[in-house]
Amino acid sequence: MVADAELAAVTDRLARAYPWPVTAGDDLRRAVAFLDFESDAETVVRAGYVASVPVALCAFVGATLLTPGFPAVTRLLLAVTGGLAATHAVHRLPVGLAALRRTRALGETADLVGRAALRMRLEPAPERAAAFATRTGDGPLASSLESHVRRERGTPDSALESFAAEWSPWFPALDRAVSLLLTSADAPEGERSRSLDRALEAILDGTHDEMADFAATVRGPTTALYAFGVLLPLTLVGVLPAARAAGIVFPASAFVFVYDVVLPLTVVAASAWLLVRRPVALPPPRVDGDHPDVGAGPWRGLLAGAAGVAVGWVGGGAVASWASPVAAAGFGLGAALAAHYYPMARVRRRVRDVESRLDDALYLVGRRVDDGTAVETAVEAAADDIDGATGDLLSEAAGVRSRLRVGVREAFLGEYGALADVPSPRTRGAAALLAVAASEGRPAGGAVVATADHLRDLRSVEREARRQLASVTGTLGNTAAFFAPLVAGATVAMAARMAETDLSLSGEATTALSTATLGLSVGAYALCLAVLLTALSTGLDRGLDRTLVGYRVGLALLAATGSYLASFSGASVLF
Repeated sequence: MVADAELAAVTDRLARAYPWPVTAGDDLRRAVAFLDFESDAETVVRAGYVASVPVALCAFVGATLLTPGFPAVTRLLLAVTGGLAATHAVHRLPVGLAALRRTRALGETADLVGRAALRMRLEPAPERAAAFATRTGDGPLASSLESHVRRERGTPDSALESFAAEWSPWFPALDRAVSLLLTSADAPEGERSRSLDRALEAILDGTHDEMADFAATVRGPTTALYAFGVLLPLTLVGVLPAARAAGIVFPASAFVFVYDVVLPLTVVAASAWLLVRRPVALPPPRVDGDHPDVGAGPWRGLLAGAAGVAVGWVGGGAVASWASPVAAAGFGLGAALAAHYYPMARVRRRVRDVESRLDDALYLVGRRVDDGTAVETAVEAAADDIDGATGDLLSEAAGVRSRLRVGVREAFLGEYGALADVPSPRTRGAAALLAVAASEGRPAGGAVVATADHLRDLRSVEREARRQLASVTGTLGNTAAFFAPLVAGATVAMAARMAETDLSLSGEATTALSTATLGLSVGAYALCLAVLLTALSTGLDRGLDRTLVGYRVGLALLAATGSYLASFSGASVLF
């Protein structure tokens, strides 16, 4: 990936300034190897040491400029703390990235085991089942299994067994599921299906248990983040005039530094801590900019962003003279992100619609195949019985097969197949199953029905996992888009009104912070919360998918900017 190559280049340049030998920890070595990072672990360690120097210098200079009244020892301590934090961040960044990527990969475990179990129902050969599972899937998990298949080919060792040994430390249920898969190969004909069903149950139960435990443990930290990262900082804004009346002076530079640097970095650190502890992500399908239904390149986002900046500047100026930059930034960036990622979100919705009745389609096809009907005929019949996007997909595949005189695989997965522009690994795996069933004939009918049952159970587990996290992710999302900016706007208006009242009574300002400084800095923090909390909510719910996070962040910025301006206007009238 381009981003990984650029990151490796920066790491190498930093590391050259530290020629002394270093030692890297095992977790960093594993992370670098898993990420296929071009730099080795020792290079990352050296880069972290070097990065501490410029960060410490910037922290010392910034502290000197923003808080000249602080003692030199205090400023030096802040600089040292910043440098150490930079070193730690560089050393832990690959570990965090590996954890996020591994979490996303583990979300595909149930699909991969399901494909292997399907092949085992047709032929009790574990190595062929492993090869089929890799051939019909993509992503880090399938790639890992493929490497084990290549490594163990021609040896008495099992690729599935070594694969489970590699991944079971992060997902223990995989080891049990693979053991049951391997056991089914030697089981009598009547027991094989039961053993395979138990393997699928093991992987689904493991996913459910992991997500239930995570949902139970994440509520406390997210509540603390909400209290100390949102509620308390925004509430304290309203007491600034009273603090000044009591003789407590808070310099404007220090206020801006705390609210627009320290607090956002704290929220970033807390969010990263939560995200890397998510055991399994249930990621959405990947939709890239090269999808034919996306098109237009970056121009759509740039034009929307320019329009958002213009509207925000004019609209913000109508609310308050200082509000134009905040409104322009929020509306501009929000419109750009939402417009750029909207086509990808539209493709993702279509994929979700196709997958919504995939289990029903497989069940109908499997029952007909089990009764002796050819797969081609069963697909055409199921297309008439299934409505919505899934039925349309089956109809399109039947039409492609009829027009081009091709088989089931080409009708679905070929260059002009029905799934050519549908980035759904689950649906493509189901299509590969139908292609196998077309060659196996009637004996594959039961396997297709069993796969339909597995997909139904998998969707149920996914719904339950999201439901368990819904209270957390819903609160974070609503706070980012509405609650935080509403509170921020109201407290800024209240603080401004209190300052005006005290000025009229005493004849002198009671705070070093002007309304413009207060509104800009608090508004910037509200927009930061809209970005960070939305990204956290999305990451906890579906994993950090770039397109999904970008689209939701864009919508959150639009809502947060409007909420902030409306709250300030309304509170100004009331106060």
